[in-house]
Amino acid sequence: MASARRTQKPSSRFSFVKRIPTADPTAELPVPAAFRCPISLELMKDPVTLHTGITYDRQSIESWLEVGSLTCPVTNQALGNDELLPNHTIRRLIQDWCVANRSFGVERIPTPRIPVTSIQASELLSEIAFAGRRGDRARCQELVGKIKALGKESERNRRCIGSAGAGRVLSACFSESATDSFERSRVGAAKEILSALPLFFPLDQDSCQQLSSPKSLDSIVSILRSGDLDARLNAALVLRELLSSLPPRRINGVAGTDGLVEALSKLIQNPISPRVTKASLVAAFHLVASSDRAAAALVDTGIIPSLLEILVDSDKGMCEKALAVLDGVLGCSRGREMAYGDALTVPVLVKKMLRVSDMATEFAVSALWKLCRNEKRGGGCSMEAVQVGAFQKSLLLLQVGCSGATKEKANDLLKLLNGCRGSMECTEAVDFRGLKRTF
Repeated sequence: MASARRTQKPSSRFSFVKRIPTADPTAELPVPAAFRCPISLELMKDPVTLHTGITYDRQSIESWLEVGSLTCPVTNQALGNDELLPNHTIRRLIQDWCVANRSFGVERIPTPRIPVTSIQASELLSEIAFAGRRGDRARCQELVGKIKALGKESERNRRCIGSAGAGRVLSACFSESATDSFERSRVGAAKEILSALPLFFPLDQDSCQQLSSPKSLDSIVSILRSGDLDARLNAALVLRELLSSLPPRRINGVAGTDGLVEALSKLIQNPISPRVTKASLVAAFHLVASSDRAAAALVDTGIIPSLLEILVDSDKGMCEKALAVLDGVLGCSRGREMAYGDALTVPVLVKKMLRVSDMATEFAVSALWKLCRNEKRGGGCSMEAVQVGAFQKSLLLLQVGCSGATKEKANDLLKLLNGCRGSMECTEAVDFRGLKRTF
């Protein structure tokens, strides 16, 4: 009887925390109802109390309020701009309960940090703006480090600080630090600002205006060229965000920044980390999609062999981004000329036409279409494409379905390749063993 009582499941008013294996593996530890959040029914980690007197876990009640719910979940009383008061008494009791049940595998919940308020965020940003205007770089760097640490503590802090205008203030401070020559004394503050900005993406129009100024762009390029790993990563992330937020006309102006295209190309050709490479590829894509001058400049840096090498063996995300840039640079004659001379071009593009993603298919078909459509008579690109299976894959794409633009190009590609079919033998595009790589 005693054994049966021990293994009987407790009533539904309890939730459970699994414990470490014991002599009775079916046993579970019931959590007192007062320690459970009424919304999630889980053990509270950061208990807070509303004016209704009901205590909730902070994450649960904040999620409830964020979706527009204006009543207390338990009492159904109307809620205004209620302040969530930390319930230290319940939190200490929960911690004591966790310690008392440590033998059951329960870990003690850490003491939560008090989240930043909108007033505190506004005051801190005002101090940063003031320090930036008066040229106090050391104080600016210190304050930016503080706001970055607060933003990293929780998603709630990031949203609160971002809503207070962090992107605008930090972008303005970066622009001010780059007003004169980019001296060593300013590098520390500039790097700190760039490391904080990604926490508060997306950037608004005012932030983009500040970061796209010539002096700001020169500073970003300088860091892309000679910064340490973290600094170059943050500069690439900020540049990616900036270019993805600007209209094409503005991007065309940014593309003229001295050394920008070369700096991005170097990060792609000599990778220092996957995140840097991906951010650089996205930034390069926005440049070549909006500026023919940038596309030609990128080709002149020798980017095409590097893009093809990336495509040979990379994950889906990297392949999509590399294909996007390759499709962009093949829009200019210089890019196609370089691609025609590389033995990997056609086999790699045909391989990526299927089984990567819809986006990869779109870019691969577009790139191959540009090459076959613009080749000179007797160029050999279309013939090679047929040999490695482009005709069959294009036909399959039309049969299984694809997007409108891709469908049109696949159909046109079939017409271009049809005349080259003849009796040529078709080989597998996945077999690169017989190809000589360019480097």
